[in-house]
Amino acid sequence: MNNTKAYAAFNATMPLKPFSFDRRAVGPNDVKLEILYSGVCHSDLHQARNDWKSSTYPMVPGHEIVGRVTEIGREVHKFKVGDLAGVGVFVDSCRTCANCQQDLEQYCLNALSLTYNSLEQDGKTVTQGGYSTQIVTDEKYTLSVSDKLSLPGVAPLLCAGITTYSPLRHWKVGPGKKVGVVGLGGLGHMALKFAASFGADVTLFSTSESKRADAEKLGAAHFCNTKNAENFKPLANSLDFIIDTVAAEHDCTPYLSTLKLDGVLCNVGLPSAPLSVPVFSLLGQRRSLASSGVGGIKETQEMLDYCAEKGITADVEMITIDQVNEAFHRMEKNDVKYRFVIDVASLKS
Repeated sequence: MNNTKAYAAFNATMPLKPFSFDRRAVGPNDVKLEILYSGVCHSDLHQARNDWKSSTYPMVPGHEIVGRVTEIGREVHKFKVGDLAGVGVFVDSCRTCANCQQDLEQYCLNALSLTYNSLEQDGKTVTQGGYSTQIVTDEKYTLSVSDKLSLPGVAPLLCAGITTYSPLRHWKVGPGKKVGVVGLGGLGHMALKFAASFGADVTLFSTSESKRADAEKLGAAHFCNTKNAENFKPLANSLDFIIDTVAAEHDCTPYLSTLKLDGVLCNVGLPSAPLSVPVFSLLGQRRSLASSGVGGIKETQEMLDYCAEKGITADVEMITIDQVNEAFHRMEKNDVKYRFVIDVASLKS
């Protein structure tokens, strides 16, 4: 077994604290990574606080993991010791259902094994995440990482990146499309970067006028301050697609009014409270309200390769492991530009 240092949540109210546990031994198809960087996702906060009423403790959060391969199993062919690699939101799936067979493992119909607060495919072993010094993962669910990019900025691509890349690709965002991005946080800034890179005309929706300059710098052609309802009127019936990245409870109706015929609003922010949407706001222009998970392994690798080619990374603020509780508090106040990333060397020391 591999003794592993970590930080863990022990219940829904206490701060995260140091924790040690054993990773499994490296099997024939496994890759062991020394974790270098771990992004801090808003869902880590939700899970640690049991906002979704599904948390198991002790819990080591973290599913935006970049590291270096230190050991491989005898049947591993995709990686060698010394390679850079990543682990995202899930570490296994049933592999046999219709969705898994289509490289859509994220929608596994039987038993998706999330990177933490989940069960391995044996149905018994609880998974633990990236706020730790190492991880052992099947090579099929491990991703190749380019050395062309800043590694701290790559880590959030494993969740914030693919969570926005996947729906933008699915709904064919590109040249000639008018796209709205709601919110300029960890997810929103990646959605903005990708949509602009794909050639779309992008409007950034935000309650903060102070975000205007950053929005334009990141690729927005237009900015809508949503605190003034009048600002929505010039955008009525004009957008093809909106990606809503806001995690807090909010009213989707004003954004729906900006969609043209057959326009789609896709929510990826995962607010804890149910959305309330008047049906008439959808009916008038045959609009759709949708959502999307992360990408499968094939699409996530495609996204990482695209980012390496285009020089796209997340904008990050580096922290040490002992600052993670402060980072959680700052996330609640939207006080980060735009993703915290843990330097895991601080945990090793």
